[in-house]
This record gives sequence, structure tokens and C-alpha cells, in this order.
Amino acid sequence: MTRRVRRKLENKGKDKIVSSSSLDWTSLDYDAVLHLFTCLNHRDRASLASTCKTWRALGASSCLWTSLDLRPHKLSPSTATSLASRCTHHLRSLRFRGVESADSIINLKARSLLEVSGDYCRKITDATLAMIAARHEGLESLELGPDFCEKITGDAIEVVAFCCPKLKKLRLSGLRDVTSEAVEALAKNCTQLTDLGLLDCLSVDEDALGRVVSLQYLSVAGTSNIKWSVASSKWDKLPKLIGLDVSRTDVGPGAVSRLLTSSKSLKVLCAVNCRVLEEDTSFMSSNRFKGKVLLALFTNVFDGVASLFADTSKKKPKEIFSHWRGLEDKASVDETMRWIEWIVSHTLLRTAESNPQGLDEFWLKQGAALLLTLMQSSQEDVQERSATGLATFVVIDDENASIDCGRAEAVMKEGGIRLLLDLANSWREGLQSEAAKAIANLSVNADVAKTVADEGGIRILAGLAKSMNRLVAEEAAGGLWNLSVGEEHKSAIAEAGGVKALVDLIVRWPNGSDGVLERAAGALANLAADDKCSMEVATAGGVHALVMLARNCKYEGVQEQAARALANLAAHGDTNNNNAAVGQEAGALEALVQLTQSPHEGVKQEAAGALWNLSFDDKNREFIAAAGGVEALVTLAQSCSNASTGLQERAAGALWGLSVSEANSIAIGREGGVPPLIALALSEAEDVHETAAGALWNLAFNPGNALRIVEEGGVPALVHLCSSSASKMARFMAALALAYMFDGRMDEYALMIGTSSKNINLDGARRMALKHIEAFVTTFMDPQIFVAAAVTSTPTILSQVTERACILEAGHLRCSGAEIGRFVTMLRNPSSILKACAAFALVQFTVPGGRHAMHHASLMQSGGEARVLRSAAAAASMPREAKIFVKIIIRNLEHHQAESSL
Repeated sequence: MTRRVRRKLENKGKDKIVSSSSLDWTSLDYDAVLHLFTCLNHRDRASLASTCKTWRALGASSCLWTSLDLRPHKLSPSTATSLASRCTHHLRSLRFRGVESADSIINLKARSLLEVSGDYCRKITDATLAMIAARHEGLESLELGPDFCEKITGDAIEVVAFCCPKLKKLRLSGLRDVTSEAVEALAKNCTQLTDLGLLDCLSVDEDALGRVVSLQYLSVAGTSNIKWSVASSKWDKLPKLIGLDVSRTDVGPGAVSRLLTSSKSLKVLCAVNCRVLEEDTSFMSSNRFKGKVLLALFTNVFDGVASLFADTSKKKPKEIFSHWRGLEDKASVDETMRWIEWIVSHTLLRTAESNPQGLDEFWLKQGAALLLTLMQSSQEDVQERSATGLATFVVIDDENASIDCGRAEAVMKEGGIRLLLDLANSWREGLQSEAAKAIANLSVNADVAKTVADEGGIRILAGLAKSMNRLVAEEAAGGLWNLSVGEEHKSAIAEAGGVKALVDLIVRWPNGSDGVLERAAGALANLAADDKCSMEVATAGGVHALVMLARNCKYEGVQEQAARALANLAAHGDTNNNNAAVGQEAGALEALVQLTQSPHEGVKQEAAGALWNLSFDDKNREFIAAAGGVEALVTLAQSCSNASTGLQERAAGALWGLSVSEANSIAIGREGGVPPLIALALSEAEDVHETAAGALWNLAFNPGNALRIVEEGGVPALVHLCSSSASKMARFMAALALAYMFDGRMDEYALMIGTSSKNINLDGARRMALKHIEAFVTTFMDPQIFVAAAVTSTPTILSQVTERACILEAGHLRCSGAEIGRFVTMLRNPSSILKACAAFALVQFTVPGGRHAMHHASLMQSGGEARVLRSAAAAASMPREAKIFVKIIIRNLEHHQAESSL
């Protein structure tokens, strides 16, 4: 142990800090170490027991092996056999998950087992259940659910009844048919059976249930096809029946009335979410069952429970559960209250899962408060189920991660966030998992997220993300994923060690754990959007981990989030070297290119987005092309005409990024990239046609591509953008593409190869293009200011021209020396329109404050372009507008030269 431990030492009245390295931990007494063991889960107990022989012996103490929760693990036969020596005589309570673990229970040889509880039991068969019953004849409690046990039949229940005569509690969910023979076997052999739950079954034998005279508590919640006339006439005669749960059934007012009035022993009838009963308004308003408690959506559950107690006049109804838990003498109501906790938590969870309409008032007035109250139960399964219910009832649309703000605020108002965080801090892993899930879902709401952060929730979730229990780590990662949406929480997550914990999750469970991997990658994707956090992700080994996911994982959710994370890591090219680092990671670019061919749109979108960002690096751009990126992205662009705007934008954007290289630009044209880009340029979505215009601008630099654009009908598309787009950038780049296409180079190329392959009218296309280029440039001119500027080029006048002409977004465009040189050459073009357009473009690229203005100025100065500019400014043939723009360009260059000399 290396953690520093603070101990109070009596040394002149002062506290003293003692390093753990100076303590002899093995000198702790037996009781202290034993207490330490009881506060740990079984994995940590095993780890602690391995430190020395003394603690190993303590770890085998019988009091530590009376209960075993194996839900986080798959209990294999070999593991069960290794545990048998500790379980044979001591194990009393067992919780497990899944059919594999169920099949291995007999290998524990736990002859003294009294309680068995299993979930995820959908695949458990009669044979498995019969085997468990036959080997554990002392069983007093058997629970399988809440998921449906569809393969278990009445035959297995008969075996349980025969083999386990001491059975007191039996709760099964989702059976198809509970036959009369099965129920009669329970009545005959299990004479101590007091609690029977047959939940969500397709049918039960009502008459046979009326003969289980030992029953005190019966639940048939969610069970269909019940003949209520038979049930009410038989069950009201059960002599010991105290509690009956008929929630989520089609029970009507007649059956409820008969049961409550005819049964002499019945005290509590729970009928929550019973549609037929709730539709009878006269029954809802009646209150004629004195001395009996009816729990329903239209009653106050807290008031009903309070009526079970003799004197609660000094207690608020919502405090009744805590009042009961604090009683010294509660034997008379204890079993009933524990049963109420169980059935109400189960019904609330099932109701939240089905999310029926019209329950908002119930959830806001008492549902949220009930779940929070039940989360404080002494029954661990009730706590877990209530936390799950809380996580579920706030969700409106799981697919789009949207929650009901009113319900989330109700949880906050009732103090639910603090309670959930306390449960998440519990040593019980089941509670940790469900509490973290609830925190994660609630944190979709920004106000809740702030409260979670303020209450120390980020530190707690970051700690849980380090858990060796996959379910706990998965839900904690989900919480960090949702919290990391808020910019204000990103640094706090990093400071709490969340980044390293998330990366370690990916390394710890690289295969077969899709849920945890998707959440971890999603959280890292959000964090990587922040410049500082992106560096932490890279430092923690996140690049390698995410690339491994992109390469090896086959689950689309993981692929999508891994690609998104890599895209965000690569988005900070100007401030860190993560862009280059991702490109240099072995297999990264190949994996992303491969993901653009995924059948899942979200995966393709994020992979294309990552390639777009990575293409801003010169080396990455060429490596992407070498990995087949050009062909893959052209194919993607060709196939996404009916896709989402997000995918269309990123497909066009990735081609835009690759086409910065003329070799790639030529390859894109050759592979058929021009037609889909023209189609995307006609999109009504601004982001889509803007990126498509950028790609076409780059492609048009090459005369062969320029001719392809004309041949494929690209001129009308670019003219439409140039004149009609709401995006100044789209209009600007469309104008520049048209200028490239008709500055003379394409004409020379067309003459060289001939244009007989397609009947095109270059002269007509040229006239159309120039007309709209001129109209575009004119929209950025104020006639009065230009008249004044033509007379006197004072700094004030030129600043006014610049202010009117400047397109702020154009400052993000970065041009090569060849592109800048082409615009300078265009100043000598015979067309006055192209001269004005070229000068206008160079103003945008050199205006002070632009992201790449200094770079462009340096290119022009090193290329001796200043002489050309001065000559153009003095030329009599230069149009007035172009002259004024050129003077501004010269002024910009002088400004940048002065800046660089400082």
C-alpha cells in the first residue's frame, strides 16, 4: 500500500501525518482486519488475502462466506469448484446472473444454501432449475427475474416443490403457463410457503392458487389472462393472506371491491397501473374500504402505507418508510413493509420501462419520491431496482438520449443526486452500477450535470471507472460520457483522473465488452474536443487505444465513437501535434478508410469526419490516398445522395481536404468524384453545399477536372451557389471555382484533347460564369465608398472598403503557393471581371486577423508578387475596383511585414 494515511497521534495536542510505509499493517488485530474484509467485494477480498498467510487465513473465515454475489462474473464449473471448500458448510445466500452461472451452482457444493436469487434467466431451462432444487433441499427462498424465464414450465415448479419442502419464498417471472399441478404441488409440499410471486406470466391457475392456504403475500403483477371472477372468489378465502399485488393487470373494480371487502385477513392490495380500474372514475373517488390499504396510481401511496401504523400523526407521509426503519419494535409490520418495498419497486421499474402515456402527474407528485425512498431500503435488491427505475423513468427517447426535464428536476428537488452519489460510493458493486446508471441518465440534463459536479460526482464516477467490475465501470463511463458534453466539466474530469481511467477501460476490455467500450470511447471523444484534454488523451495512450478499437472492434456503436474521438483528436492541428500522431499510429488511416465502407451511417459519417480533419496534415493527406482513401471517399460521396446531411457534409469535406494535393485532385476526378460533388453542391443544406463548393474549387485548379465539371453540368450548379446560397463562404468558393475554370487554362486543355466526347458550349458557360462572378463581387462593394477610394486611397477609406468586402470565414482558408500565384497571374487576365475577382480573393487571404493571412503574405513576399501588385495598381487597363483591392492587398502585405519584423 502506498497511499498516505492520516492518523491522529497524541503528540503535544497536534495531529501528525504518518506515511503508510512506516506502518506495520500485519500488526492490526483480528477484528480490525475482519471488519476490513467485510467492507470489500469478493474480488478485493481475494486480493487482500493474497498479501500474507495471516490475512489469507482470515479471508477464509466462515463469516465472510455466508453470502456470495456472483453477478459481475460468469461462474464457470472450474471457478465454482475452486470456491467449494469455502462454500460447502458456510454459504447461505447466493446471487448469480445468467444460465452459465446457473449451470455451475451445483459445483459450489453449498449444502447449507438457503437463498438463491438469479437474473438474466431467460435461457434457464427446467433441467437447470430442477438440478438446483435437487442439490439444495434446504432452500427457503428462490427468486428468478425480473427478466422472463420463458423456458421454465410447471414441471420444474413441481420438482422445486418436491425437493425443497422448507421453501418460504418463491418468486418467478415470465413463465408461459403456471399449471394447477404445479401450484397444487406447492400447496401440498411447501407448507411454510408464505410469499409467492408469479409475475408477468401468460397464465396462472386461479383456482389452484386459492388452495395454497399458507400464503401471506401473493403477487401476480403483470400476469395476463386471469379470470378475475374466479380469482376474487377463491383468493378472498385464503386465511392468512395479508398482501396481494395485482399491479399492471386488467383487474376491474368489481374484483378489487370483493377482495377488499370479503377477505378477513387482507390488509394491502396493490393495483398500480391497472388501466381498467383507473378508467372507473366512480371507483377512483370512493373510499369505502376502511381498515384496508389500496395502493394505486390514483391513491397516495405514502398515506396508504402510513395507515398501517398505529400513530404517525407527528410524521409526514413521505417519512413513513424511514419512520418504520427506525422503529425498535417493528415485528408486527416488518414483513409486510418489506414486501411492500419489494412489490412497489418492481412495479415502478416495470412501469418506467413501458413508459405508458398519462403518468407525468404520478411521477412528479409521488413516483420520483417513492423511488428515492425505496433506494434507502435495507434490501439490496430493492435499492438496485429503485435506482434502475430512477434511471429509466427520466428517459423519453433512449435512441436520442433525451430525458424529461420535469422528472429530472423532481429527483433533484427531493435530494436524489446526493442519495445516488452516496449509493455509488457504496462497496456493493450492484448498487454502484445502478446508481451510476441513474446519475448518467440524469446528467443529460445540464442543471443535473452541474449539481452532480458540484456534489463531487465527477470524482466518484472517475473512481468507479477504475473498477474491475465491468458493469460498474460501464455505467461510470456512461456518466462521464454525458457529463463531458458540458465544456465546463471537461477539465474537472481530467483533473479527477477520468481520462486515464477511460483509456485504461479500453485496454482492460478490448473485446466482447461493447457497452463499456462505446461509453469509454464516447467520453474520450467529447473530451478530445477540448484542446487541453485532447493532449491528456494522447498522453494517456488514447491514440493507440482508440485506433485499436477502430481496427478490431466489430460493433458499430464502438466504431462510431472511436472514429469520432480520432476526429476530435485530429481537430487541433494548429495547437498540438495530435493530428500527426493519429496519422503515424500504425493502421489508423487504413482503419478509418475501411470504416467509410461500413453499412452503418453513423460509422461512415464519423470515419469521413476523421479523414477530413486528418487531411489537413500534408503527410496524412498522402498516406490516406495511399491507403485507398480517394477511391473509398468517392464511393461514399456517390452513395450518400439520400443520406443525412452530416454524412454528406463529411464525405464532401474529406474530398475537399484530400484535393488540396493536386495529385489527389486529379485522382478524385479520374475516379468519378466530380458528379457526386456537383450533386452535393445542389443540396439545400448550407453545410453540405459549402463543403462541396470547397472541394469543387480545389478540383477546378486542374484544367482536366475543370473540363469535367463543365461536362457534368457543374457550371449551373456553381452559378446557383454563387448567386443564391445563404453562406458567404459557399458563394465565395463557387466564384473562385468558376474563376479557375475560365481563366484560360481549361480552354487550352480542351483544345489539346478536343471536346467532341460531349457536346458542350464553353463560350456560353464562360459568359454565364463571368456574369455571376461579377455580380458576386459587386455585392461586397459600396458604390459611394468606391468612388471616394478612386479619388483618394487614404487608410481610412481603404479600411472602409476592407470592412465592407471582408468575409470573416475566408480567413480559415489556407492556400498553397501555386494557388496564390494563380490569383496573382489572374490580375493580368484580359477579363476585367477575373481581375476584380482575383484581387477580391487576395484581399480575403491577406486581411490582418485571418488565420492564415501571415502564411499567405509570406508566400507572396517570397515569390516577389509585390512587384506584380504595384504594377497592377498602376496599370491603366486595370478596372477601378481591382485597383482599389490591389492597394488594400499591398497595404496588408506591408502590415504583415511590419508584424514579422517585431
